[in-house]
Amino acid sequence: MDETNQTIITEFLLLGFGNLHQFKILVFTLFLMIHIMALTANFLVIVLVGVSRSLHSPMYFFLSQLSLCEILFTSNIVPTMLWLILVGGGMVSVTRCISQFYLLGVPTIAQCLLLAVMSFDRHVAICRPLHYTTIMTFTHQLQMVASCWMLGFTLAFFIFIFLSKLYFCGPNIINHFYCDVAPLLRLSCSSTSSVELVTGVVAFPVILSPFMFIVGTYISIIRTILKIPSSTGRHKAFSTCSSHLIIVCMYYGTLSSIYIFPPRDDSVDVNKSLSVLYTLVTPLFNPLIYSLRNQDIRCAIYKYIQPLRLWKLSYNMCAGH
Repeated sequence: MDETNQTIITEFLLLGFGNLHQFKILVFTLFLMIHIMALTANFLVIVLVGVSRSLHSPMYFFLSQLSLCEILFTSNIVPTMLWLILVGGGMVSVTRCISQFYLLGVPTIAQCLLLAVMSFDRHVAICRPLHYTTIMTFTHQLQMVASCWMLGFTLAFFIFIFLSKLYFCGPNIINHFYCDVAPLLRLSCSSTSSVELVTGVVAFPVILSPFMFIVGTYISIIRTILKIPSSTGRHKAFSTCSSHLIIVCMYYGTLSSIYIFPPRDDSVDVNKSLSVLYTLVTPLFNPLIYSLRNQDIRCAIYKYIQPLRLWKLSYNMCAGH
């Protein structure tokens, strides 16, 4: 294609949710509250794992890294979403748009890999309990977490490099509230085959391989649990990995519905609704699921909140005198 007679686009128009009219403030307030709760819940998990000795185990260390992924992910998307709700759509530069996708890709890739690491941890704990402490050493934990983050930065950077080589000369409207790879490819005036190839190559080790690994480990876990003679033992063993299994189903369900089996191009509202679930609601549910279903985390929360309640009670009693 001849680039000399075409105007290069330097900005995109993000439509966001369109004109919400009288519901703009209501939607903005609701999304802001959910965002604040998600950040607070994930920060709380990180702090509790850091200060509570009862949570100094591989499972909770990986959980804190999962919460870090959620914080980075939602902090990258939600502020732009809230801004677009208030202004009814806005302009963003091509560079900022592609950079946002890179910052979106890093925690997404790391989270997929971390979920696989957590399933490996549960597999060793249930299927090879006598070797758990020798396999899941702190050095081994750091190596696995560092590998997840390094692959996240590296693989996302490969896609970022190829996206940066695209140029845009036609329509510049993105009917979404963040910059994703699919609308960028549709708006490009240059060949997108290299980007599609790299994205496809990256998708296998990032999405399909961890998911198949998780399925394989849980098949082995379920077989081991069914061999436990007592029902109490089976329930206790399954309860240690049920929270992780719920999060895996939620995460891969929304991820696959957006990227692997996306809605048709004319189903824009469906795609936006799934993206809201993926970027806003899921980061809140993950720490809540672990907190509500895990006794160790509930005890840690109670341990550090109870002194504050007693201090407040004694302060009120003193103020009454």
